[in-house]
Amino acid sequence: MLTPSDNVLVTLTERKTRFGMIFVIPGRESSYVKDLFIKLQKILGDKFNKVFKSVTSDNGSEFSELGKVLNELGSEGYYTHPYSAYERGTNERMNGLIRRFLPKGKEIREISKEAIKRVQEWYNRLPRRIFNYKSSMEKFLVEMKEICEIGVIEKLLVEV
Repeated sequence: MLTPSDNVLVTLTERKTRFGMIFVIPGRESSYVKDLFIKLQKILGDKFNKVFKSVTSDNGSEFSELGKVLNELGSEGYYTHPYSAYERGTNERMNGLIRRFLPKGKEIREISKEAIKRVQEWYNRLPRRIFNYKSSMEKFLVEMKEICEIGVIEKLLVEV
């Protein structure tokens, strides 16, 4: 059961390549989500808004400042309609697969960073029929090489 002091997982799914990123933040406050995107912007620099053209989130209070933060960073933020998870279907699918390894009710602070990293790598290395059985990781790296230098990509993958 989620306790007030427990960490929270934030998942981002890139639409075109289905590449997934899992981040751990200290709680459900919007300031933690804001800090996460500022950290990503520092890694990507002026390429941030090419990688994150837009972000769609649910209506949780932790995302209340997301639109404002993304606007400041040169991207756009969108919110789904209440109780409309199907509007973020790709991300919901990722969350469902993650739950195989990180079930609801398990305290996030008890899960090692390495375990979360392994789940993320497993997800991103799954062969996808939509990509002719290439993985999301393969497709994501091809896309990122067109936007960023290799060093930026490596730093992003380490942080992710």
